[in-house]
Amino acid sequence: MDPVVHFELPYEDNGRMVGFYSEVFGWEANQLGKEMGNYVVVTTTQTDENRMVKKPGTINGGFYQKSKDGASPVIVVAVEDIREAMKKVEAAGGKVLGGAHKAGEPDDIPGVGLYCGIIDTEGNKIAMLQPKNM
Repeated sequence: MDPVVHFELPYEDNGRMVGFYSEVFGWEANQLGKEMGNYVVVTTTQTDENRMVKKPGTINGGFYQKSKDGASPVIVVAVEDIREAMKKVEAAGGKVLGGAHKAGEPDDIPGVGLYCGIIDTEGNKIAMLQPKNM
């Protein structure tokens, strides 16, 4: 089975959102720059030197800027071979969106791995990640 390894939530005001989740749940946030789309990396549990969670069953996540047409939460599933998984998505009736930089192709996130958005057969957007350390 391919596990859920990450979540993403959209924001309108990243400072307000970071404040809320930090105050309520004690999560730590790391704001990335414009070159990374003002993404906020969120730590909800401790990780090891390979950025893998120490406690099984837990995941970390991130916050991303809502677009004008809205946005929804995204779960990220780890896969061993993202290109093979992209083929499986299409064969099963889903749609491959690709990464933010090129439609139909995964993004290479430095130090993290290959990332690709998809839409399942019910219209839900999720993402796949081929982690560098998997």
